[in-house]
Amino acid sequence: MSKTRILYVSQAIQPFLPESPISKRARQIPQGIHERGREIRVFMPRFGVINERRHQLHEVIRLSGMNLNINDTDHPLIIKVASIPTARMQVYFIDNEHYFKKKVTWFDAKEKLVPDNDERAIFFARGVLETVRKLSWAPDIIHCHGWMASLVPLYLKEQFKEDAHFENTKVVTTLYDEGFKGTLNGSLSEKIEFDGIQSPSLKNIKIPTFDALNQLAMEYSDAVISGCEVLSEDTQTAFEALSCPKMGYMESELGSAEVANFYDTILEGKELAVED
Repeated sequence: MSKTRILYVSQAIQPFLPESPISKRARQIPQGIHERGREIRVFMPRFGVINERRHQLHEVIRLSGMNLNINDTDHPLIIKVASIPTARMQVYFIDNEHYFKKKVTWFDAKEKLVPDNDERAIFFARGVLETVRKLSWAPDIIHCHGWMASLVPLYLKEQFKEDAHFENTKVVTTLYDEGFKGTLNGSLSEKIEFDGIQSPSLKNIKIPTFDALNQLAMEYSDAVISGCEVLSEDTQTAFEALSCPKMGYMESELGSAEVANFYDTILEGKELAVED
């Protein structure tokens, strides 16, 4: 019997970015799941603030070289990889000179949102899915962490819905309170439509707020986990109204076993809500 395959997609992972609920859980859960005998792959953006020399990032030539067309402009997709020796875990990085060269994350030096965060989120989501397909590695579950990964469920279920590589893939989203005030670029939905996605749900991100992106991710996910004790009011309300399997917040150090069981529940097709 083949091992269950889990793809982790996170906007932050320790030690490449500072500790936060997202970076901590996106490091600990994959490690714990791997130690329980599951097969994993882990992806994050290669933000310019990441020290490539210190973390020994290097380009994966066989996976790089594709171009992704974002808003009618081609952008080369570069894949890099680094190891976390203490975790016996590799992390793949989605990179591009235009989107990720500047030494910022989601915010600039003045703590303002980076203007092209909308296109960076699209590039990240599409880059992960295209790379996994190029790896010929079909995940049983894709587990997304953070708002920058919020478009992955949409792209998987819409743009890749006819792709046999993902036909049995389930999506899990973990929600956090690490978001942003204001909105991303107001043309986000139009840029997604340019990729051939005509979902009625895009009307809900005409004003692309943090809560709107969370709710879009929930809509296209097969199961949802609360990654914080307290979520924003709108996200918490949407989470409580979900009918799909869901799991309440628990301490990340204690969560791997419970998350592994939750994965099994999803793959077995049980319509069961799991809450604390």
